[in-house]
Amino acid sequence: MTSSHRSRFELPKHSEVPIGQSLADQVRAVFGRHPFTAEMTRDEIAKLLPEYLAMSQAFPYLQAGSQRELIFDAIHQNRDIPRDVEMTSVVANFICWDETGGHNRILQGGNAALPRILDTEKFHSQLFRRDASRLLGRAIQPNYSTTTNKYLRALYHGLASRDPIVRCAHMVAFELHAAEMIQSLWTTIVNTFDVRSDDLHYFQIHVGSEDPAEKYHAEMTSRLIGELITAEDNGRFLDEFDRAYGVSLEWCRNLIRIGQFDGDNRPQVVHRGRCHCGSVKFLVRASEEISAVKCNCSICRMSGFLHMLVPGDSLSIECGEELLTTYQFNKNIAQHTFCRVCGVKPFYRPRSNPSGFSVNVRCLDRTTIESVRIQTFDGEDWERAICAMPGASEGSQKLEFRMNLKGAHCE
Repeated sequence: MTSSHRSRFELPKHSEVPIGQSLADQVRAVFGRHPFTAEMTRDEIAKLLPEYLAMSQAFPYLQAGSQRELIFDAIHQNRDIPRDVEMTSVVANFICWDETGGHNRILQGGNAALPRILDTEKFHSQLFRRDASRLLGRAIQPNYSTTTNKYLRALYHGLASRDPIVRCAHMVAFELHAAEMIQSLWTTIVNTFDVRSDDLHYFQIHVGSEDPAEKYHAEMTSRLIGELITAEDNGRFLDEFDRAYGVSLEWCRNLIRIGQFDGDNRPQVVHRGRCHCGSVKFLVRASEEISAVKCNCSICRMSGFLHMLVPGDSLSIECGEELLTTYQFNKNIAQHTFCRVCGVKPFYRPRSNPSGFSVNVRCLDRTTIESVRIQTFDGEDWERAICAMPGASEGSQKLEFRMNLKGAHCE
């Protein structure tokens, strides 16, 4: 059912390029340029940096803490620690050691440098804090906003998964994404602030030196694939990798939109959505606090569609547009679009606002949703319900605006 989707990523054969490099190349081909390559003003970067600092600060703790679930699972079941846990844990432990400055201490001073690991100013997050504070001319603090909070929780759940395929996919995806993210942000900061690239120590040690740390992080996690993923597991691993990479990518996309607001002055984020089989994927910009509509018309009652109305330019199809098929009935105005593979309707062009979209809230990734407020609409008697709405007698332009707010958009 998901073969068309899985073909987007492939694991290389033994005679080909290293797994990590192959996946990195495929990620660039599938997802395109990283969001942080976008042109940004100084103010936009200034809003982004405290969020990034929060991620950098939290990551080694999340990676270390993820092992808690795995060891307690063995304790509760009174069983030996599986080899997959041993392998992901030793990689995770080294990454934490590196992120907190320990590895660099040993490289510079050998074992005699070990007592100096208490100098927490060498933590990579502290290096980033100093770089960012110097750029902005003021000290910055981490901002664990709702957007970053949700991202970090989703990351933790992936890293702590008892399923070795899911755990491996999240470790590989995070490190491959980190290399792309750090390089992209470095380039944008240098261009925007007109600073020397080698003056930014955090970026220099991660991706800029002759022997950058992120190269080894990516290679280390990618080797887990050959150890943990069998040929039969390839398809599921690639699906999980795609999803895990998308979680980090969407966090970055959301950060560069932190200055955008919806009509009610609520900050907007980018929600990631998909049909059931994953062949159709899309992005939609909307509030974290979603206002949805439950309709009782014939098609909504049968399909369970939960409506969120958005303007046409707020939705973009990431993949699978060629797999969408259209169904129309009654007035033949609404264009109901379904995935031909699994039959799910993730979004469509509604009758009340054919230039926009109605998105199925049930098809959105929950990690970017703060809350969902549901209203009801009597779509079974569409004309009467529309006429009974406030503003219906004030002209078609006012009526369309009312319908956009209320979500009255069924067939």
